[in-house]
Amino acid sequence: MNNLCKNVSRARNVHTCCTLLKETPQNLKSKKHSSQQWLARQLRDPYVEKARQEKYRCRSAFKLLEIQERFKILQPGQVVVDCGAAPGSWTQVAVNTTNALSKEDCSVGKVYAIDKLPFYPVEGAVVMGNMDFTSARTQDELRKALQDVKVDVVLSDMAPNATGVKEMDHENIILLAYAAMKFALQVSKPDGTFIVKVWDGGKSMQLEQDLLRFYNKIKVVRPDATRDESTEKFFLARGFKGLKSS
Repeated sequence: MNNLCKNVSRARNVHTCCTLLKETPQNLKSKKHSSQQWLARQLRDPYVEKARQEKYRCRSAFKLLEIQERFKILQPGQVVVDCGAAPGSWTQVAVNTTNALSKEDCSVGKVYAIDKLPFYPVEGAVVMGNMDFTSARTQDELRKALQDVKVDVVLSDMAPNATGVKEMDHENIILLAYAAMKFALQVSKPDGTFIVKVWDGGKSMQLEQDLLRFYNKIKVVRPDATRDESTEKFFLARGFKGLKSS
């Protein structure tokens, strides 16, 4: 493979999301305590500044970049679906690593990004905002966009709005994980890859066991960019076995 394809450079020319601070906020004392905590955390977080410098929309890009560096799941020419994509940092990584912008002299990929929230277009990706991934109608629209082309990698960084009740939040993110998994099983090509985010809880083990029914290898990954207080982790499922026809 062309050397340019082995080290596809990181995304450039993007919008940054509102979580990236460009300068020190003023008048913190006038803010609510929770806002003060959030702003202080952002200022202390090296990934926030790094994302701004490298023109990623959010710090979460570095979670996928670490997974990519360790496991090489994304390659030029692949078809990728990014579920829960807003504001688009994972989509940026996928566009770059699959050569969706045709910047390198190698295979050209295709990236589809979908989220319930509206978000700015990402150059090189098909962006589907204001669309609830969990609805059958949305998934039908996504399949139409794919035009029966099978998918190499399904990414899911989806998460529900946290209630603060650990058991409820865990239940809700597991439901999203299963929705993404069901979709991945329907659209993935043999030997495909699936990445899904979960929060720690009692149903994580069952999800892992269910993934093992359809994928050859499951790896639990907690990237360095994950905040210390977070219970999130990612299941990396590789080697899709395909669905047996009856």
